Amino acid sequence: MKRRKFVKHISAVLAGTFLAPLFIKSDTVAGPRVKLNFKPEPHTWEDDSLTLAWIGHSTVLINFLGKWIVTDPVLFDNIGLYFLGNTIGPQRVSPPALSIDEFPKPDIILLSHAHMDHMDYPTLKHLADKYPNEIDVITAYLTKDVIEDLEWKSISVMDWNDELNLQGIRFKALEVKHFGWRFPWEKDRSRGYFKDGRSYNAYVIDYNGKKILFGGDTAMSDKFNVIKDEQIDIAIMPIGAYNPWRRNHCNPEEAVLMANDINAKYFIPVHTKTFRQGVEPFNEPIDWMKRAAQNLPIKIGLDEIGQTFMMG
Repeated sequence: MKRRKFVKHISAVLAGTFLAPLFIKSDTVAGPRVKLNFKPEPHTWEDDSLTLAWIGHSTVLINFLGKWIVTDPVLFDNIGLYFLGNTIGPQRVSPPALSIDEFPKPDIILLSHAHMDHMDYPTLKHLADKYPNEIDVITAYLTKDVIEDLEWKSISVMDWNDELNLQGIRFKALEVKHFGWRFPWEKDRSRGYFKDGRSYNAYVIDYNGKKILFGGDTAMSDKFNVIKDEQIDIAIMPIGAYNPWRRNHCNPEEAVLMANDINAKYFIPVHTKTFRQGVEPFNEPIDWMKRAAQNLPIKIGLDEIGQTFMMG
């Protein structure tokens, strides 16, 4: 029994959660418990609009006017330590809205940082093996090593404030308030290793006059104010794992305020209702997000995993 608890403790830490005790509870380590009420149908999406769906956790599938982009794809049941073809670590409590076999081929994969619940090696390996040399990847400073053995069309590394034109799309990398190590012994920028430590990004995606902010993972910060004049159409922002981890994760009201402060038109929530990463009640982040937005000009684009949002 002690050995089992030790393995779960290590796997939780390696997943970047700091929440080992939560993953020992029987109600959090079983398979998916939550049935989804919505399912995206990407084969019906038109290329003349901006359409996206929340697949689960921080995974958002985007058809950006004919360009298919996916953020932080995590499509298997577990996150954590990948060893000999298996993953040891926390299990999902809700399934992905699209299974990995249903997932369409992305043109670009956008990775915010190297945490195992954002840069999931098994998912990325599956996509690279299925579409060898067909997918472009963008990742943060000093995180390329995690996936550079896979068969990508290209890997672009972006540091804070870098800009990149890829497939006609402009990407801009932004600093967030988070941390970057994949394993506890690694150097990262939150520990002061700015030149030789793993980094962590948010991104602005700019294409054909429309702009999306993918906020990655962040605590409350004014760092997004540098894009206040960018006229962001959609802000995809993390809203979970804030209790008790406020140092690294914003709460839902803070996420809404950060998006509203940069004058984003629509808010899309992520980083909740997928893995048990905080002690907040399961539905609290979504309910709090809705209350926080009630008296603000920003509009909630969707509020459940599997829902689809479209802008003409």
